[in-house]
Amino acid sequence: MADYYETLGVERTATEEEIKRAYRKMSRKYHPDLTGPENEDKYKEINTAYEVLSDPDKRRMYDAGVDPNDPRGGSGGFSGGFDMGDIFSQFFSGGFSGGDGPIPRSQPGRDTLEALTIDLRTAVFGDTVNLSFETLGTCQECKGTGSQHEEPPVTCDVCHGTGSVQRVMRTLLGQMMTSVPCERCEGHGTIILHPCPACLGHGRAHVHRDLGIHVPAGVEEGTRIRLAQQGEAGECNGTPGDLYVDIHVRRDSDFTRDGNDLHCWIQVPMSWAVLGHTVGVSTFDGEQQVDIPAGCQNEQTIALRQLGVGMLDDNGERGDLVIHVTVQVPTKLTDEERSLIERFGTLHDGDAQSVAQSSRPTTPAKKGLFSKLKDVFS
Repeated sequence: MADYYETLGVERTATEEEIKRAYRKMSRKYHPDLTGPENEDKYKEINTAYEVLSDPDKRRMYDAGVDPNDPRGGSGGFSGGFDMGDIFSQFFSGGFSGGDGPIPRSQPGRDTLEALTIDLRTAVFGDTVNLSFETLGTCQECKGTGSQHEEPPVTCDVCHGTGSVQRVMRTLLGQMMTSVPCERCEGHGTIILHPCPACLGHGRAHVHRDLGIHVPAGVEEGTRIRLAQQGEAGECNGTPGDLYVDIHVRRDSDFTRDGNDLHCWIQVPMSWAVLGHTVGVSTFDGEQQVDIPAGCQNEQTIALRQLGVGMLDDNGERGDLVIHVTVQVPTKLTDEERSLIERFGTLHDGDAQSVAQSSRPTTPAKKGLFSKLKDVFS
């Protein structure tokens, strides 16, 4: 049977208002229109859980062990959640064993999922980034014991520590004796005489945490990091759950990423592309001097080795920074500039009869180009 309380992230003692507040939070977090179609099934689970827990009658059925959404009427087809295996087991064992014994007050905490947005520089080098989030932490008033004065629990005077009491149950085979959780101690076998007012005896309370997350170099969008025992605190000093952090990388205005390589685009004047030039390019490692080769073509690339994103295996290797050169062709010329270009055209392109056409990119002829251009511009 699905755990609807866990689906909404609330305790079994949650009030109607707490359930409604949790539903609103979860539905915003997993709404397919906001987070994508991959969360559609999760969104349906949240709505199903809220449908049951928000209805007092359905909630009472569910707490009794019957899922109102299960057409079989519960786990074994019997009202109250008993199956024939339970009945025969209780019958032949005499029904006086007390089940599996009292329920420990110390219970493990649940796992937590949070999101962390980092910049591209952090993905390149790695860093420790602060994560702020709300969670259930160990109650500081009672140090997680659940008792106002940190007093140890006392043995329940109803079940005498067994956590269960005997009840007569009518079955198809007649009346039988069965064990049910003790209402006085809620199955724990012990009672906290003075529950902590801050946590109501659970040993944990809502807290705000600021946690430093080590983000390794090379993380990508959607990388999930697991931090053991950093999730919700367990009840009464139970083992904490794990914290999972989904990494989101913020878009960068200067670089795009492809695997472990970085890409950027620079614009250079036509004369620099023709004659060659040295330009300064900003990188995450500071400004680098890059030589634009003479005769550089539009969209030609220049790779700067080991200036890309670090590798996740932490071997010190990095990807490359690939620079894409865009050649700026002037659109407005003075008379002198036009004259020079026309002279170049006569010298270099005077023999051209038609344009070359091909199904694939071709490399234009370069014979005599640079010497003629240098003569023209000198």
